[in-house]
Amino acid sequence: MACNSDSLAQQVSVIKITDLEKRMNTNSDTTFIINFWATWCSPCVKELPEFDSIGKVYISAKVKVLLVSMDFKEDLATKLLPFMNKRKVQSEVVLLDETNGNYFIPKISEQWSGALPATLILNNKLKVKRFYEKKLTFAFLKSEIESIK
Repeated sequence: MACNSDSLAQQVSVIKITDLEKRMNTNSDTTFIINFWATWCSPCVKELPEFDSIGKVYISAKVKVLLVSMDFKEDLATKLLPFMNKRKVQSEVVLLDETNGNYFIPKISEQWSGALPATLILNNKLKVKRFYEKKLTFAFLKSEIESIK
């Protein structure tokens, strides 16, 4: 799908943790790469192209990249959308509208301290759930995906 560089890269859905849990808990053979990031997080910004590249390489496979922005809901129009447009982010982006980390963080992973970036790799049908609280590379993501097949 072509993207007009003068238009916003895409629309961003604002979701709650229950919406994300529904997506995470589907009994699907799709491998989900769910990255938690923010526009103000330098390591997050540096790794975003790695996720877009994974999405492109695996476009015909059962692999889905989901970028979950941890930016504030009130910054959607003024910060997040211009950021995505400037960097031409291609992966699906949602904004997680939650403020109580003690409530939502353990629902993602008991291993998560709340630090960013963080990535969850899931394949429910194959019972794969891997969590990483660090910046990831394309090579690492590719090896993770290949190990699941």
